[in-house]
Amino acid sequence: MKRILIVAILVFCSFINYAETPINNNVKLGSVSGIIVDKNTKEALPYVNIVIRDANNNILTGGITDDKGEFNINKIAKGKHVVEIQYMGYKPFVRELEFTAKNSTYKLGTVRLEEDTELLNEVVVRAELSTVTQKIDRKVVNVGKDLTAAGATASEVLNNVQSVSVDSQTGTVSLRGNENVRILVDGKPTNISAAQLLKQIPSTSIKSVELITNPSAKYNPEGMSGIINIVLNKNANIGFNGNVNMGVTRGENTRVNGSLDMNYKTGKVNFFMNLGANTGKRNNYGEVLRPGFNTQKFEFDSDNTSKLLKVGADIYLNKKNTLSFYTTQNFRDGVFDGTTKIFRGTDLDYHNLMKSETDNSTGTYNLNYKTDFEKEGHNLEFEATYSKSDSPEDATYTELLNPIDLTSNYIDAIENDYTNTLLNLDYTNPLSENTKLELGLELRLNDTENSRVTNQHDFTNKKIGNSAFIYDRSIYSGYVNLNHKIDKFSMQLGARFEQYEVDGSFVKGDETAKYTDSRFTVYPSVFITFNQSDKNQFQLSYSRRVDRPSIGQVNPIREWSTPLVSSFGNPNLTPQFTNSFEFNYTKGLDKGSVTIGTFYRRVNDNISRVLNKDLSNIEKMEMSYYNTDSNDRYGLELSANYRFFKWWSMNASSDLYVQKETGVANGENLEVTNNSFNFRVSNSFTATQKLRFQLFAMYRGGGKDLQSKVDPMWMINTGASYSVLKGKGTLTFRVNDIFEGMKFKFDSKVPYTQNGEFHWESRTAYLGFSYRFGSGKNKAKRRKHRDSRETQGGGGFM
Repeated sequence: MKRILIVAILVFCSFINYAETPINNNVKLGSVSGIIVDKNTKEALPYVNIVIRDANNNILTGGITDDKGEFNINKIAKGKHVVEIQYMGYKPFVRELEFTAKNSTYKLGTVRLEEDTELLNEVVVRAELSTVTQKIDRKVVNVGKDLTAAGATASEVLNNVQSVSVDSQTGTVSLRGNENVRILVDGKPTNISAAQLLKQIPSTSIKSVELITNPSAKYNPEGMSGIINIVLNKNANIGFNGNVNMGVTRGENTRVNGSLDMNYKTGKVNFFMNLGANTGKRNNYGEVLRPGFNTQKFEFDSDNTSKLLKVGADIYLNKKNTLSFYTTQNFRDGVFDGTTKIFRGTDLDYHNLMKSETDNSTGTYNLNYKTDFEKEGHNLEFEATYSKSDSPEDATYTELLNPIDLTSNYIDAIENDYTNTLLNLDYTNPLSENTKLELGLELRLNDTENSRVTNQHDFTNKKIGNSAFIYDRSIYSGYVNLNHKIDKFSMQLGARFEQYEVDGSFVKGDETAKYTDSRFTVYPSVFITFNQSDKNQFQLSYSRRVDRPSIGQVNPIREWSTPLVSSFGNPNLTPQFTNSFEFNYTKGLDKGSVTIGTFYRRVNDNISRVLNKDLSNIEKMEMSYYNTDSNDRYGLELSANYRFFKWWSMNASSDLYVQKETGVANGENLEVTNNSFNFRVSNSFTATQKLRFQLFAMYRGGGKDLQSKVDPMWMINTGASYSVLKGKGTLTFRVNDIFEGMKFKFDSKVPYTQNGEFHWESRTAYLGFSYRFGSGKNKAKRRKHRDSRETQGGGGFM
């Protein structure tokens, strides 16, 4: 299998190199061949990279050695060229050759490469402990083995990142206690919900997590609490490189995950591919008690399988122009089984079974072209991304106590189709040594179609209901940023201009409702940075952001949620706007760094979810969304990474935030002040050169909203990793939530007194193995990605 893959990659790269080489039938093309071995052991070296350069140091062509260390490169144009042989951990071999009509074939014979210990120190291996870096406009968590071992998917990784929380029950992501956060993958939006997305990304495919809590005008302003950008691995090394990961998680059920990352770079082409998969069952259960009325008991089982393929290439046309493209294909199928029971006293009054089968597929296609002008830093970049998702679902509802009741016994056939088009044009021009201008245009088109057909749950299969909606959204935007530096001060002033258009149509039976919106908005931003020294950085920032109503929040068609709760949207909702202020101080230490930050946010027309009494049935409630009064949110964050000794490193963070919110529910004026404290610390202990231990602890403070109070959660994890196979392989073992402190518990007084508690498979054991293979030294150029200020690897994911 490995040989077939290498041959396929070589054919691909050779085709591109061949297409780029001008052919003249009157010129005899040359060749060079040889065999490469280790100077000391005399063993043949496979996958060694050979590069042919012209007199101007431009790469003409290249190749790699086979399993026997042999190589043969043909179709070399005449002229004086340099043959360079590169191999990770060895000194390079360089030879100048002149190809003429009479002397066009060179046989180098046996080339003996000598080890280079200094070069060996440059090999990049995933760190044992995750580190945190404060950039000018974001906090970057470089994911180490402690986080990748936390679980099989991105959901578990994010749940262990500072300031971020993932609800294990619903998959909802919050940043600084706020659920209005935007999730990006490699700087790009996705078609599917964050909860579904995070379950599809293997943890071992994640390179870093970027927390952009106060984005500049260059970024899309959606997401009131900021942006979480997940950066995926993409090797960009000379030669052939790869990494394989696999693991198994055991709780009440068993789950398996694996990924394979490969990269091949030669000549002017960097080819990359990623395969990932995870599969397994999950269980969660809980109950809600309403004293004097009823007790609801829930149990849910899900069995999901996700697979992804990401493949693409970077083509370096010349020193000034780079063309990149990739496609990502993602497939997920799952079966969900749910049981709902309602007791009145000790009598079972309602017993419902629900089974849902889904088969989701998403395809993403990306093209990126960047051209650099003569002046350094002066460039123009165009990027186009198109993605399409198909998410059909078949759901069967059965009420065992009353099988003839059509309101509780039926079949739903659901179709969901999403398309997303994103076009970006970015221009950067350094006007002077200390001044830089950034301009950009963006077009976003999001189209959603949904249909639901309800049939009788019997042999007749008669249609008894239907609903559908179309929701099309268009956003036209442009931005301007001006950066200027004066001595130790840096300032960035920016503004983003957006025209927002949405057209929605909702149908249920004979009932039809329209939803439209159109508005023009300006989003300013200001960043001021003072670098007192290399180890002291101060930053003050301001930005305006928006959180627009989602489809479910504006859909006025009443939908059934649970036996005792009906939900429907509010077409009168308006967007909520946020003015966000932040101050951060980063102190560099000899053995680490410390960051202290404080923030204040003023949210106007806050969108809140509210439960009201159902006036037609005293036992039931109605859930909908309303614009409540403005609220204030402010808080303090502290994070640090420090190496106490050679054998002990620590990464810790804590945050305290306060939120004051007012609103109306059931005709009552409500006001609540919510204080929450969160803390997490991760320790890495080096026992031997091969053996390391990890200890992780987390405390997530409880919270309050207008109608309920949530209890705190906590977790302690421990694990170990052991290096095998001459350092190329790593075994990892980890136990999560040893004392089962992770559970969701709430208490509510409005609109009725009730309390509940939910549990999931939080205590699990994980066993994983990773192996690195190939030969390559990290030299490749990496293309800039949208929504990223620093050059980084990656492609898109969704």
